Amino acid sequence: MAGAQRFRFREESGPGAHGTVLEVRVPQVLHVQYGMYVWPCAVVLAQYLWFHRRSLPGKAVLEVTGPIVGLTWGHITKDLLSLPPQDIILASDVFFEPEDFESILATVYFLMQRNPKAQFWSTYQVRSADWSLEDLLYKWDMKCVHVPLESFDADKEDLAESALPGRHTVEMLVVSLRKNSF
Repeated sequence: MAGAQRFRFREESGPGAHGTVLEVRVPQVLHVQYGMYVWPCAVVLAQYLWFHRRSLPGKAVLEVTGPIVGLTWGHITKDLLSLPPQDIILASDVFFEPEDFESILATVYFLMQRNPKAQFWSTYQVRSADWSLEDLLYKWDMKCVHVPLESFDADKEDLAESALPGRHTVEMLVVSLRKNSF
């Protein structure tokens, strides 16, 4: 079944607010093999970007959730080597399978070596209380800050006039190299 999911981000009204609205329509093909589907984490990450939109102009931003030519977690390819330094690396719900966690962080680490001040902004759905990135972050000389959802108005069941993230437990992380602060 094909369709489109609509998301509408609005600037809160108040002194100095201009009433800015951003509407995004994402095509979806609902299929048992995942296909093109907006997962609950995506709208939380989009809300974080919307909240911080004024700090993004001039930044090099790379989104690694969707298919990127030549990107395979944990593999340094010619395409990955050709990418310019990034300021922000975005990923939504990539921490899905624990056996992939280290490959994901290894790829992010490689990208951060090109710009040691880069940050990895990621959302993930809590699927098990037993899963943790702590040891891997230490191994790859990275640190992580958990960003409370209420700090960027994402602590609701219905963001951007959608039904997402619903009742799913979603977390927001900002990861950087340990030697740099954010």
